[in-house]
Amino acid sequence: MSKITDKPSSSAASSMKHVAEPIDTATAISSLKYGPRGAFLVAGIAVGLLFLGWLAFYFLLFIPRGPVG
Repeated sequence: MSKITDKPSSSAASSMKHVAEPIDTATAISSLKYGPRGAFLVAGIAVGLLFLGWLAFYFLLFIPRGPVG
């Protein structure tokens, strides 16, 4: 069971030591310049693996069975 206390609680986000320092616009733009490439790369790899799995099921399971019926 949890203990009920009367102490006020605060989150880690309310502490200034957990907040990033502000940066200027040029630094933000240079940091985010290649962000979408990584997302597209990960998404492309995931779709490619999914397609390869589909092809494996098709050629290893469905084709060898032949027509049903």
